Amino acid sequence: MRLLSFSSQIRIEQSAAKVFAWHEQPGAFERLAPPWQKLELVARSGGIRDGATVSLRTKIGPVWVRWDVEHRDYVKGVQFRDVQINGPFAEWEHEHRFDAADGVDHACLLTDSISYRLPFGVLGRIFGEAFARSELTRLFLYRHAVTKADIESAARTISVRPMTFLIAGASGLVGRALIPFLQTQGHSVVRLVRRPVQAADEVFWNPAKGELSVEAMRGVDVVINLSGEGIADARWSAARKAAILRSRVDSTRTLAQAMGQLTRNRPFVFISGSATGFYGSQGDTVLDEESPLGTGFLADVCDAWEHEAREAEALGVRVVRLRTGVVLTPAGGALAKMLPAFLAGVGGRLASGKMWMSWISMDDLVGVIYHAVLDRRCDGAVNAVAPEPVTNAEFTRVLARVLRRPAILPVPGLALGAIFGEMARETLLASARVTPGKLQGAHYEFRHATLEGALRHELGRFRSV
Repeated sequence: MRLLSFSSQIRIEQSAAKVFAWHEQPGAFERLAPPWQKLELVARSGGIRDGATVSLRTKIGPVWVRWDVEHRDYVKGVQFRDVQINGPFAEWEHEHRFDAADGVDHACLLTDSISYRLPFGVLGRIFGEAFARSELTRLFLYRHAVTKADIESAARTISVRPMTFLIAGASGLVGRALIPFLQTQGHSVVRLVRRPVQAADEVFWNPAKGELSVEAMRGVDVVINLSGEGIADARWSAARKAAILRSRVDSTRTLAQAMGQLTRNRPFVFISGSATGFYGSQGDTVLDEESPLGTGFLADVCDAWEHEAREAEALGVRVVRLRTGVVLTPAGGALAKMLPAFLAGVGGRLASGKMWMSWISMDDLVGVIYHAVLDRRCDGAVNAVAPEPVTNAEFTRVLARVLRRPAILPVPGLALGAIFGEMARETLLASARVTPGKLQGAHYEFRHATLEGALRHELGRFRSV
């Protein structure tokens, strides 16, 4: 049975040497893993040089499959190759090639060429060839878009020295996306963990008891707090609401106090999580960072959360209170919860569908956090949302179009209230038309300014596939 082949190429406006170096950074593999795939890194050794190995688990249908590959034919600045040792394909080789574009040093043609053989012989080829090619096409459209945007955006910023980031909430949805991005930009990351330390880049803390060694802060340039109990993980009870508030207040206070114990060389910026819930539900009113505090439980949580963050300002630390909207990624959060119903063709708008929804793609949230670190114009409250909020009805139409599914079954507001109670009123049925005034003033360039573009990227539903 002959080998099948696949190739994809993209031009990147940086030298081949720099594009190759990006692939050698820690975090590059995780940065390129598409969020719609079930993929777990089991083990890794040796980078991308000859003899280095990567072992993963990937889900194909309902089955988890082990995939072991070895790197070979490493030529610095030119190429490297992955060869399957064990995995879902009968045979698999993937060559990464880096060539100067048009004979100039400042542009690179990145070419991924794959030779593979499907399992199950003739039957595998008959029933699997079209599917495999389609999946490879969407995979490399995604990977190349991320690679090009990351490398070219870094080239547009001022010269940035390698920095050390201390991150709380590193294992959460945003933390898992942010850390590989920072690593591929050449920075070091220290992760705060509440379990026993298992790696050199981990530090134990217990925010509920205010425990964090001042030694963890020494040499740190940036502190980012992404920790907090999930807002929509369970119906709100009095105990659940207390946990949501306490997890945010305690973590922020503990970090600010640890920074205060340093007598010199404190971190220069503190990125503290918050949310557009700060504004409550305000109908069609257009909201920016100067808009007043809203009403309700989430508004009160955000207010208390931000109050603790502002304590670091007295230390001479620039504090960014990042009011994040709905983060779009199939890896978790609101979009992941919606997808099963929409893929089954039984999705629909919520209640009247007139509620405004302020959203941001995961790639843009990662970019916004980094931009806020580098740009001093990002100070105080910063709305981390895309420039075009949409109503729930419009969101429903766009998601259905991207997935090529109908969306004709509305969910009554009374039903949502009966099932989720107060949480439904403050999340699913709330209306917040929030705009990114500070980010636009700081000239942040959104990768995904439109909802359809964001969903197509995050879901791998590109028009050409």
